[in-house]
Amino acid sequence: MNRLTDKISYSLLTIFGSLLLLSTLPGCHSSAGKEGEKEEPKAKAVEAPAAVEIVSLQRGKLTSSLQVPGELVAFRDVDIYAKVSGYIKTLNVDIGSEVKQGQLLALAEAPELSSQLSSAESKLKAQEALSIASRANYERILEASKFSGAVSKNDVDQALAKRNADNAQLEAAKSAYREVANLKQYLQIRAPFNGIISARNASTGAYIGPAGKGSEFPLFVLTEQKRLRLVISIPEAYTGYVNLNNQVNFNVKAFPDQKFTGQVKRQSGALDKRLRSERVEVDVINNDKKLLPGMIAEVTIPMPTKDNTLIAPKSAVVNSSTGVFVIRVKDNKAEWVPVKRGLEADEKVELFGPLTEGDKLIKTASEEIRDGAAVRVK
Repeated sequence: MNRLTDKISYSLLTIFGSLLLLSTLPGCHSSAGKEGEKEEPKAKAVEAPAAVEIVSLQRGKLTSSLQVPGELVAFRDVDIYAKVSGYIKTLNVDIGSEVKQGQLLALAEAPELSSQLSSAESKLKAQEALSIASRANYERILEASKFSGAVSKNDVDQALAKRNADNAQLEAAKSAYREVANLKQYLQIRAPFNGIISARNASTGAYIGPAGKGSEFPLFVLTEQKRLRLVISIPEAYTGYVNLNNQVNFNVKAFPDQKFTGQVKRQSGALDKRLRSERVEVDVINNDKKLLPGMIAEVTIPMPTKDNTLIAPKSAVVNSSTGVFVIRVKDNKAEWVPVKRGLEADEKVELFGPLTEGDKLIKTASEEIRDGAAVRVK
């Protein structure tokens, strides 16, 4: 009896548990269905075309500028050495002296040169006398040969040869004299051009010479200061925008509130193999001598475009790992177009690529707008 009662109780509990489980299942299905209904609108929102703002591609000219560092150097800068050996007798200039071309900077003395010059002068005078005698003798013999039988033709020829030989010796003596005289002139050390003495390495009584001791350092360093060269290096990408006679502006740290100008006068015509840039020299007039050789300048080079080019906002260009491109809208679809950038100015940029004037570009482009994706113009 007890066993029968236990079996009936177990069966009732099993039936009750099954009914309870079945009652909970519809609620689960209903919740899942509601969630599915909520997700459908979200999927539709993602698939909707993106609303974009477009700009029309136009042609025009951009005027930009390039900021590069430069160095001011002397237009002419020369080290002055002694041509002959000697001793400084007088010094007429010092550091900071402004000199004119041909001005005597220093005078040296060399007693041996004076002796050589006297010897050369004596030989020259002696040879002049011999030459005069040879010429007179030849003229007398030539005159006598006009009378038949007075002088043989051989005597005339010998007199002529003697005259010519003495004339040649005279020219050699003159040349030797000029050589020593020129050497003596080198004892006068003169300025080769207008400028300022920027260094002096000799004093009165110092030994000077063309080689060895006395020539380790230049006697003077002469610098032309009223005209300077501004040396700048133009990167390869911008060499096409710089031309001769272009005007550039620059400033230096010594005068930060003052702007200086100069003209492009020389271009190297080749790129430096290490820097991949072209050397350009700008002539700077410096009559007031404010600017000094060696100063570092901040140079502004104007770079106007030569021809009308396609221009777009900078925001329309996408720089990605796959390349540089713009997104053109065609038939309400996005089209990635690879381009190359040119000059940039005023938030605009030159574009080069398979584009035409009037193309519609997305103003603010990004990689999120995929190639071929549907777009909706605002």
